[in-house]
Amino acid sequence: MSATSGGKVLVCGGAGYIGSHMAAMLAENGYEVTVFDNLSTGHREALKWGDFFEGDLRNPDDLKKVFHSKDFDAVFHFSGLIVVSESVERPDIYYDNNVTGTLNLLDEMKRSGVDRFVFSSTAAVYGNPVSDIINEEHPLAPLNPYGRSKLYIEEILRDYHRAFGLNSVCLRYFNAAGARPDGIIGEAHDPETHLIPNILLSTLREGRELKVFGDSYATPDGTCVRDYVHVQDLCSAHLLALEYLNTNSGAEVFNLGSGSGFSVLEVIKAASEVTGIDIQYTIESARSGDSARLVADSSKAREALKWRPRYDDVKTIIETAWRWHKNPTF
Repeated sequence: MSATSGGKVLVCGGAGYIGSHMAAMLAENGYEVTVFDNLSTGHREALKWGDFFEGDLRNPDDLKKVFHSKDFDAVFHFSGLIVVSESVERPDIYYDNNVTGTLNLLDEMKRSGVDRFVFSSTAAVYGNPVSDIINEEHPLAPLNPYGRSKLYIEEILRDYHRAFGLNSVCLRYFNAAGARPDGIIGEAHDPETHLIPNILLSTLREGRELKVFGDSYATPDGTCVRDYVHVQDLCSAHLLALEYLNTNSGAEVFNLGSGSGFSVLEVIKAASEVTGIDIQYTIESARSGDSARLVADSSKAREALKWRPRYDDVKTIIETAWRWHKNPTF
């Protein structure tokens, strides 16, 4: 199966933000898509591509049923819980969903003879950076249960390759942002914890206050610096990762980011320019588990996957998000 010949793929978490964009891109590239999602944080309205199977990774019977329904060629996994602060307060549910659920999925893949797996990991595995730009060799020291849950899965995937021949690619996202340029789907979490949608929603919903968490970090303006990567560029990397697994074995990891860092205040300024609105905010205490600066070196993905991000300017990313938030479809 090549990236252009199609195949049967399972997209776990395909009703969520990145998963729904991935389902769309796979379908548009000729793949037969099945989405597996428990709809706890995803949106039924985002299920516009492929077949849908409602189920939970923590229920092995649900997984048996979906794997018995088709002979899948590969699996994409987006079903992780992702809120850093919540993971600090409730590590039990994060380890249960993110680790136990993934183990259930991998074991069903093993039983079904599916040996290609693309995993949604995170820059949170790095913790506080020891260099301005982070490559894949940077020390791994996550600051919170969310990041640790993702790192555990990365280690499990290496073990599963050695023991069972499971081939995988882990994609360590920096900050996913933006929406499909056609506005069909976008970013909608409840509660919303991501910066760009929170900035835009503060201009659209009366009484919604924009909060900046911390202004005394060791950064130029005291606010956190992050690397923003467009959701469509993330999805194109996943498609390339599947093609990579057609001809490469192992358990590989790649960073996905733009290579440029923007502080919270810089993003607010860019959003003001995009929307034409003077965006107001308040400064709150820093959140537990947040790193001061996370900026990617994605040269490995550019070289090995031939990945070329199209949306490398933060204002362009914000423009696509603004288009969707003004006319949301869910």
